[in-house]
Amino acid sequence: MRLIYLKNQVIAGLALIIVIISSGCIGNDSVHPANTLVIKGSDTLVQLVSDMAEVYMNEHPYADISVTGGGSGTGIAALINGEVDIADSSRRIKDSELKKASARGIEIREFIIARDGLCIIVHPSNPVEKLTLEEVGAIYRGEITNWKEVGGDDRDITLYGRQSTSGTYEFMREYILKADYSPDMLNMEGNKAIVDGIKTDKNGIGYIGIGYLVDGVKPLDLAVNDSSEYVSPLEESAVEEGVYPLSRPLYQYTNGLPEVDSIAYSFLKFELSDEGLEIIRNAGYYPPNPEDRMNNDEKFRLIED
Repeated sequence: MRLIYLKNQVIAGLALIIVIISSGCIGNDSVHPANTLVIKGSDTLVQLVSDMAEVYMNEHPYADISVTGGGSGTGIAALINGEVDIADSSRRIKDSELKKASARGIEIREFIIARDGLCIIVHPSNPVEKLTLEEVGAIYRGEITNWKEVGGDDRDITLYGRQSTSGTYEFMREYILKADYSPDMLNMEGNKAIVDGIKTDKNGIGYIGIGYLVDGVKPLDLAVNDSSEYVSPLEESAVEEGVYPLSRPLYQYTNGLPEVDSIAYSFLKFELSDEGLEIIRNAGYYPPNPEDRMNNDEKFRLIED
């Protein structure tokens, strides 16, 4: 009888150990097992962060990183709901989202992992080479509907944009349109869908993250207004310094500061290492600027102290 009792105690103990390990509760505040990292959000960031994760997992075979898109708003909502470890976002988190997070006991922390020059693209055959932000806003509000109004051919403009959960959709509406989009805009599910549309539509105009810029579409030079200098999104220093009118940071958000021995901390450090910065450049984006790096480093110091 004593042998049976001891055997049952051993089995119970092993079961308890398995439960603890599988829940990731040993020195890790992640919502997932200690070797797992779940990232969700911005379609602009999904390919870049997937590239980062692939290289990281090759160097750290124990790691299991999942990266999915769906839009910045979707990723932030998932973080607030405790469903992911990191939310990717191409826009800054909203005050309303911060309030919702606080109400649920979620402490939002912000990292900037790259800089994007948001591109306004057209078909290569379109003679228009440049636009002001005022013209871009008027086009997407539906106030300018023909290319001849901005120096192009006498053709109706076809609008390509993102779905409402997209951070880029929100960025454009808040900073460029300052109003609602034209109801005639085609709402595409991602950057690639916009690129594919413009490639086959000589009348089209779209907006994409610079990392999705490929042959078959033409990025336009942009100026704030008629009296401003026109700047290309391909000028790295102009994007990093904010001279390019649609320069923007690309964010990652966490619930609190990750533990120093967590995969979240290790992955964030990797993204901002020399190796990570090389991946950022290879993906067509630009590194964080000095102010971004200073803010990131301050958070890393808090983690490491």
